Amino acid sequence: MKIDSRSRIQCFSDLRRWVDLQKWWGAIGGSDKEDNSIRSFKIEFNDTMIADLKHRLKNRRRFTKTLEGTQSTYGMNSEYLENILKYWMDKYNFKKRAELLNVFPHYKTRIQGLDIHYIRVKPKVKEGTQVLPLLMLHGWPSSSKEFVKVIPMLTTPKDGFNFVFEVVAADLPGFGFSEATNKPGLSSVQIAIIMRNLMLRLGIEKFYIQAGDWGSQVASHLATLFPNNVLGYHTNMPISSRAISIVKLFIGSLFPNLIDSGRPERAYPLSKQLSYIIRESGYFHIQATKPDTLGYSLTDSPAGLAAYMMEKIAICSNRDQLNTPHGGLEELDLDDVLDTVTITWMNECIVTSMRMYAENGMSSDTYPVHNIPTKVPTAAIKFLYEVMYQPDWILRDKYPNLVRSTIVDYGGHFAALHTPKELVDDVFAATTEFIKFNNKKSK
Repeated sequence: MKIDSRSRIQCFSDLRRWVDLQKWWGAIGGSDKEDNSIRSFKIEFNDTMIADLKHRLKNRRRFTKTLEGTQSTYGMNSEYLENILKYWMDKYNFKKRAELLNVFPHYKTRIQGLDIHYIRVKPKVKEGTQVLPLLMLHGWPSSSKEFVKVIPMLTTPKDGFNFVFEVVAADLPGFGFSEATNKPGLSSVQIAIIMRNLMLRLGIEKFYIQAGDWGSQVASHLATLFPNNVLGYHTNMPISSRAISIVKLFIGSLFPNLIDSGRPERAYPLSKQLSYIIRESGYFHIQATKPDTLGYSLTDSPAGLAAYMMEKIAICSNRDQLNTPHGGLEELDLDDVLDTVTITWMNECIVTSMRMYAENGMSSDTYPVHNIPTKVPTAAIKFLYEVMYQPDWILRDKYPNLVRSTIVDYGGHFAALHTPKELVDDVFAATTEFIKFNNKKSK
């Protein structure tokens, strides 16, 4: 399979030599034959799990008190955490939350040896309305649950548009209800192959993608390696990881107002951004080097798991609220946050989800693919408290066909839960631009 040299793929000319499109990630000793069946799946927070969780929360050790006046600057505020754990034990309705998740059709199918869980919602539309397939991919710490607010809006006809979406929201391997591998090397590039194979399994050869966080890395690789399958890529975490982009970021610091007419203050001064990264990226380094060691303690303690996950969710939702007990967590609905923690606890997947950082850090395939521009039409929405911000002139290093870019002066990293309407509105508008681009390209 030859790749056009104009695509700037300098590291390889034969895709199959670089990536095994059917690499087996299943357990050693398992069948090496693919099971093509698609099985219905129902989420259940069973009584045994609930009882064990409440027992562990009730019998935990006391927390060390937060230092006076520090609020959330040292991490999760102990008094605030006490209140959340009490709510989780006494008021969080496990059965009702599971019922709400089961409003959507859930499925599992085995791809390359791993059971992949996904939600698939097909809209009911009038004749003449197009139905467009949309793959949605989450990040860490999350799962397909992140999309429960936007799925109904994406699958409902919208005024001014003659199309609607059929949504496939998948759990990445080792996240949520998807099976984890027991082999090293499952990087975001390899997961991109799995997600493409999932869509092909469902009979969907061409599709759009919406993604954030690690999902956006997977989606970017999918668009880069398989442009004939991706009709358009929309992301709420747009990042170009090419070397030239890093150089441009530093050059831009000399003339920020001339370089970025949008929001130069989001990227500059670099000292402010670097200070934020240094302050908040400790978890990243740990998970990229020794995820298992930390993960063992979190697997054993629901209180510890909740504190660790919620502190990261909080800071990514509003980094300017460290002077409050909640540290930014109250930007989101508490039940939504506890759904994510509960799903992680019951599936014992904190270790396997954190390994994503290590696999990408040690992988030899991610950077070469990052360094290849993709011709797939791309759209970006940039919420205020997204983890990273890059101006469009840098994003075009990776996404030369950036057909739409939206800047929002509020919102954060978990856009589908935090600002669902704004995200959905932008997906619809971006898809219109994707269709225009593809129609022009085909002429």
